[in-house]
This record gives sequence, C-alpha cells and structure tokens, in this order.
Amino acid sequence: MDTPQNPSSFKERLAEARKKQGLEQQATHNRPKPDQSSARSMIAFAFRLATEMLSALVVGVAIGWGLDYWLHTKGIFLIIFSFLGIASGVLNIWRLALKSKP
Repeated sequence: MDTPQNPSSFKERLAEARKKQGLEQQATHNRPKPDQSSARSMIAFAFRLATEMLSALVVGVAIGWGLDYWLHTKGIFLIIFSFLGIASGVLNIWRLALKSKP
C-alpha cells in the first residue's frame, strides 16, 4: 500500500475535502426545495385528499352493501355505512390537513 505516513499531508487533504464539501453544501443549500411551494406538490396533495375521501366512501359503501346482501335488508346498512364512510373520509382529510401545517 502506498499510504503516506506524513500527518501534515493528511491534514491538508482533509482541509481540501472539507473545503470542497462546504462549497457543494452551499450550492445545494441555496437551491429551492422542489416540494416546498411548487404546484406539483399541491396537485399531489389534492390527489391524496381526494383518494382518502374516495377510498373511505368506497369501503363504507362496500361494507353496507355486503351487510344488506347478507342480511337481506333493503338498503339501510348501505345508507348507514355510506354516512360512516363520508365521516371517516372527512376525518382522514382533517388529520392530513393538520399534519401538513408548516
């Protein structure tokens, strides 16, 4: 191996590396973050909210329809679980909105 035994050369190389890394950190630090205030992140957040609401509603309707089919009722569980699905979707959206506050 040809590793230098001179401690001063190590200190010089370390200083150069830190200097180079400091310049790279400044260059990346000054760039705007892509997900901070871009339209793309807002669209993604809106799609997530819509997905949360729709999935909660679909699960509620499926459970209600399944119970009505199984118990031979005429739609009472479908109505009840549809409202529960809507309430669950609103609660999920509320939690997401509170969590995403800056």
